[in-house]
Amino acid sequence: MSLQVRLRIDFDDVHAVGPGKIALLERMRDCGSLSQAARELDISYRRAWQLLDSLNTSFNEPVIVTSVGGKGGGGSEITKLGLALIDTYRALEDEVTALAQQRFKPLRTSVAPVTAQRRAITKLARGKRGRGSKRT
Repeated sequence: MSLQVRLRIDFDDVHAVGPGKIALLERMRDCGSLSQAARELDISYRRAWQLLDSLNTSFNEPVIVTSVGGKGGGGSEITKLGLALIDTYRALEDEVTALAQQRFKPLRTSVAPVTAQRRAITKLARGKRGRGSKRT
């Protein structure tokens, strides 16, 4: 069983970053396109745009700079701030995961086994992640 930690960093009551926004930044960094990043993450273009807008308005400078598409094609370029945000988030995630694995090691044998029925119930209770996911 692999222990996983999902982090959400709330800078204040309005500005936050979490696994969904970081994944979007990483995909945009890698492919240079918001629409391609949305397809790869299986989220709608509208949702991807909302996440990107939230990121860009959360800081004093943009994390991604976009250019309008059309005949010549559009695109996006991640800024130094965007790269720093990814690196900082992933480094913290690694540190917290290592600490959680250490702290929870004595309790891991107490975790109930996963059955097909339990997996289905958990999936229904959490809602299916994917298109329209509200992760940040």
